[in-house]
Amino acid sequence: MRIALLEAFFTGSHQRWAKELQTFSSHKIDIYALKGNYWKWRMHGGAISLANQFLEKAEDYDLILATDMMDLALFKSLISVKHKDTPIALYFHENQLCYPWSETDRDVQKNRDSHYAFINFSSALVADKVFFNSYFHKDSFLGALTNFLKGFPDYNELDSIKKIEEKSEVLYLGMDLKKFDKYKAEQNKKPLILWNHRWEYDKNPTDFFNALYSLQEKNMDFEVVVLGENFRKIPEEFEVAKRKLKYKIIFMGYAENFKDYATWLWKANILPVTSNQDFFGGSVVEAIYCNCYPILPSRLAYPEHLPNQEEKFYNSFKELTQKLENAILDFKELKSVSSFVKKYDWEAIVGEYDKKLMQIKKP
Repeated sequence: MRIALLEAFFTGSHQRWAKELQTFSSHKIDIYALKGNYWKWRMHGGAISLANQFLEKAEDYDLILATDMMDLALFKSLISVKHKDTPIALYFHENQLCYPWSETDRDVQKNRDSHYAFINFSSALVADKVFFNSYFHKDSFLGALTNFLKGFPDYNELDSIKKIEEKSEVLYLGMDLKKFDKYKAEQNKKPLILWNHRWEYDKNPTDFFNALYSLQEKNMDFEVVVLGENFRKIPEEFEVAKRKLKYKIIFMGYAENFKDYATWLWKANILPVTSNQDFFGGSVVEAIYCNCYPILPSRLAYPEHLPNQEEKFYNSFKELTQKLENAILDFKELKSVSSFVKKYDWEAIVGEYDKKLMQIKKP
């Protein structure tokens, strides 16, 4: 089967997923991509650039697989003369309908942020098949559409929600987890707390650092490693933490290569997660795979990773700090739960991808 994979934001986890699917799949996959910059412009104009790329190559494909950071309706119209019979699937890594916007974003300030969510909605509507990377993602997107469409003055087209739901499925994110095995290292001798997410507002660094400050005030003995990428200036919470936790932080910054990143994950003991948004949570899965003990909010996609592991979840900031304190005190007794996330490794999941992609036909 020949597949054209369209990625308008070819960087980070989007890029890894596309290239790894190309590597592990039994299908022949060609990638059409744009640089991972200017996400709003990619959602508006990326479809035009990708359509031009696609038409220039003039290949016959059995399937087109697009991801969410583009206007699929526009792309479909631009290629329809030559490729109207090629089925199109849409994979949602995230969506702008449920994504928490920063209060400092100028589009929020000017009350003009609905269009990006509408692009996701219309893209799902024109796709022949829609995949979400978790049940939480699928349910939250479909559940939010009613109020979203009711927010428009008339012709709300609520029946379209059912059409999208009928062609929607969950296809968990595939990840090359086994590549971490090469860099396996002994865990830290002192409780080492890990942050391995983007340095952004939606990951809620405020609660993460406040929990550490409260434990520091109790003279708890622990160390901290703060990994992650920030594309703009360093958020204030991280600058403050650098000062307040200066004797606890043993590394803070971007791991320049995969070996360094993987080694830190294996060394870390405890992973307290405070994110306000994660449609899947790839960095969390990576840390769990590397035997890091997770303390997770009982929401978002996390309960899907660790079913029937209630003791790993919290419902309030107070409960987070208590569980974190207990984990520090008993860190030598913490048990790995890596077996729960091995199902996301490409070798385990790629067969499901290949099967589901093969089944997509024009309605």
